[in-house]
Amino acid sequence: MLKKTLFALTAVLMLISIYLVFFVAPIPINPTKAGGDPVNFKIFYFHLPIAISAYLAFAVVFISSVLYLRSKQQKWDIVAISAAEVGVIFAFLTLASGSIWARSAWGEYWVTWDVRLNTSLVLFLIYLSYLMVRQAVEEPEKRARLSAVFGIVGFIGVPLSFMSIRLWTKSTVHPVAELNYSTFSPLLVTLIVNFAAFFLLVASLMLLRIDNEKLKEKINELKRAKNL
Repeated sequence: MLKKTLFALTAVLMLISIYLVFFVAPIPINPTKAGGDPVNFKIFYFHLPIAISAYLAFAVVFISSVLYLRSKQQKWDIVAISAAEVGVIFAFLTLASGSIWARSAWGEYWVTWDVRLNTSLVLFLIYLSYLMVRQAVEEPEKRARLSAVFGIVGFIGVPLSFMSIRLWTKSTVHPVAELNYSTFSPLLVTLIVNFAAFFLLVASLMLLRIDNEKLKEKINELKRAKNL
C-alpha cells in the first residue's frame, strides 16, 4: 500500500512539474542575455533537480556501502547496487540535458575545458565502472565487499563535481545557481515541485530495483542449492 501511494504521488508530482515548467514558470534568465532561444533555458528546471537526484542516489550508495562493511548484511549491498543503477541513469540524463542546454547557451554541445562538464562525466564513468566491477565478480560476498569499497572511495567524485565551479572558477562557463529565497516566486515554486518529483522518482525506482534484486538473489540461492 505504501509503495502504491509513493508511485501514485510520484506520477502526480511529475505531471504537475511538467505543467509548471511549460505553462507557469518564467524563463530563468534575462531573454536579452540568452545565447540562443530563451525558451530553451527552461531545461534548467529539469537539469538541476536531475543532477542533484544523481548526487542523492550516489550518497545512498556511499551510506549503504559503509553499512555493509560494518554489518556484512546483504540487504545493504542490495540497496547499494539499486541506488548505483538509478544514479547512473540520472547522471547520464544530467549530461544529456546539460548538453542540450549548452547547445542553446554556448552554441556547442560540449565545451571541452569546462570543469563542471568534465567532472560530471568522470562521476558518471566512476559509477558505470562500479556496475562493471560487480558484473566481473561472481562470488557474492567478494563482489559485495569489493563493491562497498568502490562505492565509498568513488563517492569523492560527488563533492568534487558539485564544488568544481566554485573551486575552479576560471575553468568553467557553467552558471552558479543563485536563487532569491526571499520571495515565493513561480521560479522557486517550480523548482521545489521538480525537486520533490525527481527525489520521489529516485526513491520509486530504487524500491523497484531492490525488489527485483531480492528476487534475483533468491533465484540464485535456489540455483546454488540445486547444484550442491
